[in-house]
Amino acid sequence: MTEKKTSKNNTFFDLPKEALEVIDTLEKGGYEAYLIGGCVRDLFLGRTPKDWDATTNATPAEIIKLFPKTFYENDFGTVGVVFEEAENPTLKVIEITPYRLEGKYTNNRHPDEVRFSKNLEDDLKRRDFTINALALGKKSGEFDVVDLFGGKVDLQKGIVKTVGDAHERFNEDGLRILRAVRIATELGFLIDPDTEKAIVENVSLLKNISQERIRDEFVRIISSDSPMKGIMLCKKLGLIHFIIPELEEGIGTTQNQAHSYDVFEHLLRSLEHSAKKKFSLEVRLASLLHDIGKPPTRRFSDEKKDYTFYGHDVVGARIAKKILERLKFSNKIIETVTKLVRWHMFFSDTEQITLSAVRRMVRNVGPELIWELMNVRASDRMGMGRPKESPYRLRKYHSMIDEALRDPVSVAQLKIGGEEIIKKTNIAPGPKIGFILHILLDEVLDDPKKNTESDLEKRAIELSKLTDKELKDLGEKAKERKEKEEEDELKKLRDRHHVE
Repeated sequence: MTEKKTSKNNTFFDLPKEALEVIDTLEKGGYEAYLIGGCVRDLFLGRTPKDWDATTNATPAEIIKLFPKTFYENDFGTVGVVFEEAENPTLKVIEITPYRLEGKYTNNRHPDEVRFSKNLEDDLKRRDFTINALALGKKSGEFDVVDLFGGKVDLQKGIVKTVGDAHERFNEDGLRILRAVRIATELGFLIDPDTEKAIVENVSLLKNISQERIRDEFVRIISSDSPMKGIMLCKKLGLIHFIIPELEEGIGTTQNQAHSYDVFEHLLRSLEHSAKKKFSLEVRLASLLHDIGKPPTRRFSDEKKDYTFYGHDVVGARIAKKILERLKFSNKIIETVTKLVRWHMFFSDTEQITLSAVRRMVRNVGPELIWELMNVRASDRMGMGRPKESPYRLRKYHSMIDEALRDPVSVAQLKIGGEEIIKKTNIAPGPKIGFILHILLDEVLDDPKKNTESDLEKRAIELSKLTDKELKDLGEKAKERKEKEEEDELKKLRDRHHVE
């Protein structure tokens, strides 16, 4: 539920009842109260705030007394007021912070000392950007906006500009350098020239910022509607070196005749397409990193009279893993993105890629990721400057995947299990059972019709008569044969389409 409120300059805001309750409760307690920061900025822009913050001249202890359910677990005076019944998740907690004065920032991240103030101006002048230094509260019973640093004008102009001296603001908190780019990207704004200059001159402050904090801002950049703009801005201002320096190696790295752009621009355009299609974070990351292995594998072929990038998918997966580990992504995201980068080159030509090869690919990445892999492939294609996102070939892949998903792609999907093999062959539990299961799966991947209980039972009995070494050798030979066949198949396809 929201209520339409007007300010003295006839600006209308839709304020949720929870935010109004915070303001009214503090005022009834005899204190000043203002909504502050990003939520006020978003209200001016007609955007839905992602979180709600308030500021007041009350102390933390005084705030806690006024609300039935709160928590206070920090060194900066911020009290979380809990609204369990709020329908909107962003309103379940509204953070209230007393007006603050801050001491020196010797670590370029947090103030050495925080003191509470009774003056709103003290709090506003410590804010990062003018558009985040707007306070919305009541004056003589009517809502009013306090704007001491020209934030409303900068909102109208679409400008990100620091409050006061840019060098001071960035030296207080080096993460503000990356935050300026992130806010400009999310809002479609420009950065004020003086603020830009200060970013370039102070960019090395990012060395003092934790990888987790850099990751969080980076994720918001690539999760925006225009991530290519954000990464290009990072390039212009010298920030990429402190986020993913490996991307810089793709700048000016020309590709073969199938590509219209160098590696760097191709990756950004692939990312941009994944954002346009609202793909997942994992697909966006994989789209940005899928060709990260091209610069170190780039070779000129006299025979082809063109560049080759053999093995860039394998090398790229290793590089992507190191990047994601360095940025402290979760193990799940690291595993998913690494798989998507590793196998992004698989789908190339429906005329030669067999259904058994598709089944093996489903097994390699997992049924839950196969469609994500197709999304990376679509982004890769559009990033090459191709006119169509879903040509016949991609549609055919979708059909093959749908068919492959109906067939067994793992031992668990065989019509016979280890216990049945033990009963039918009288083999004791051990490695031999595993060898038999994997040989059966390999044969079923080639011909799903063999996945019947009677056929597998008959074949298991035949295999049980072999020694452990013979079974192991048979399994490894089958694996080597399939890998060689698939590698030869893929090499032909890549040569044919001028891709590596």
